Amino acid sequence: MLSLDLALLRNFASVARLGSISLAAQEAGRTQSALSMQMHRLEDQLGQTLLHRTGAGVRLTSAGEKFLVHAESLLAQHDEILAEMSGDVLKGQVSLGCPEDYAITFLPELLRGFCTSYPDVELRLVCAPTTELRPMINRRQIDMALVSLSDPNNSEAIRKERFVWVADHPRPQLLDNPILPLALSAPDTLDYRAACDAVEAINRRYRVAFASNSYAALIAIARSGHAVSVLTETAVPSDLAIVGDGLPGLPEIGLSLECADQRQTAAASALDAHIRATLPRLEGEKLEEPGV
Repeated sequence: MLSLDLALLRNFASVARLGSISLAAQEAGRTQSALSMQMHRLEDQLGQTLLHRTGAGVRLTSAGEKFLVHAESLLAQHDEILAEMSGDVLKGQVSLGCPEDYAITFLPELLRGFCTSYPDVELRLVCAPTTELRPMINRRQIDMALVSLSDPNNSEAIRKERFVWVADHPRPQLLDNPILPLALSAPDTLDYRAACDAVEAINRRYRVAFASNSYAALIAIARSGHAVSVLTETAVPSDLAIVGDGLPGLPEIGLSLECADQRQTAAASALDAHIRATLPRLEGEKLEEPGV
C-alpha cells in the first residue's frame, strides 16, 4: 500500500509556495538536484504530474493544486499532534491582512478553527483592499495577507470567486434608468474594473454614483435601492439579491495567500498551513439584514 513520506510532503509544499525548486532546496538545506529527484519520486508514487517545470521556475498542475490542499492539511495535523503530545504549546504573534469582504465572509470560520488549535498564538488583523495590502507585505508590516488575483487560474490561487451584480431586488427599477448608477470600490480595484469593462462592452451608459472601499458602505447603498453594486458571490448578504437579467456577466477572480517572508515563524507557518487547507472548502458566512 502506498505510504506518503511527510518530509517529502513538506518539501513539496515548500516548492509550491516558493515556485522554485532551487529556492525550496536552499530553504530545506538540500541540493537542487536532490530535491528535484524527490519531486519526481513523489510524482511517480502518485502517478500524477504535480509540477510544470519551466526556465522561470515551477507551477502546480491541476493535480498538484489538488494534492497541495491535502498535503498541507496532513502537515498541519501532524504538527498539531506532535505539539499536543509533547506538551509544547505554539506561541508567538502573527499578523494577517485581509480585504473587508473576505474578513466578514471567511475569517469567522478560519479563525474559529485556528484559535481552537493554537489558543496561545496572538493574531493581529489588518483590513484593507488588496492594493494596500501588497505594499504592506513588501514592507514586512504584516506577515501575510489574503489578496485578490485577476486571473482565477493563476497557480497561486487557492480559491475562486465570481463577481456578481447585487441590488435590493433581482430586477431593480434602476435597470430602467437611462444611466445606470453603480456603487463600486476604488478605481484601482478588480470589482471596479470588472464592472466598468462589462457595461462598456455592451455600450450601457452608467455612472459611478458611490465609491467606497468599505464593504459595509457598499452593502448599505445597495440596500437603499439607489445603486447596483458588485460583490463576490459568496459575500452577498442574505437580504440582497443577485441581479442576473439585464446586466452582462462578470468574471471570476482568484484568492491567494501572499507572505512577507520565505522563512516564516512557527506561528506564521501554522496559520499559513491552516488557511491553505481550510479556505478552499469554506462556504462563507452570510451577513444578515440589520435587526435580524
